[in-house]
Amino acid sequence: MKLKTDEFEAKMKKSLAVYAESLSTIRAGRANPEILSRVTVNYYGAPTPITQVSEVRAPDPRTITVTPWDLSMLKQIERAILASDIGITPANDGRIIRLTIPPLTEERRRELKRQVERMGEEAKVAIRNIRREAIDKAKSQKKAGQMTEDEVKLSEKDVQALTDKYIKEIDAVSERKIKEILNI
Repeated sequence: MKLKTDEFEAKMKKSLAVYAESLSTIRAGRANPEILSRVTVNYYGAPTPITQVSEVRAPDPRTITVTPWDLSMLKQIERAILASDIGITPANDGRIIRLTIPPLTEERRRELKRQVERMGEEAKVAIRNIRREAIDKAKSQKKAGQMTEDEVKLSEKDVQALTDKYIKEIDAVSERKIKEILNI
């Protein structure tokens, strides 16, 4: 009985999704409303993402607008953006908060590229850890007499194929983000 790889593939898919989501918060010199997805504001005593208390849009490539549904939240949203690590100063006109995305310097582009590469390597390590977990499970099943040596080898081969597939996908996602960052 060969090892079922479904659960390990699901874990690898989730790792890839988490990596892709974390990349969406990196500023690439172009207005992307996703950079505010992790910024929270105190809304009736509960920390709530800005995207849930306002409309966040990118009307043009250099501007993000935040329109709160409740105007009394305007000051709190502005404070939350200032306190966050996105590095953009909001402009408040009394109804809308505007964030103007400055063009990236060459040095900042290289720094962001290195950050994407480091995050990509961390995602690959997560995939490899899932591979190791699957192989360990196959070996423990062999010890318990539930698998033969040939079944363990086949399982290892299947898990390695899955690992290679997801590492290629991580590389592709990283490459797209780096291209976006380096595109002036």
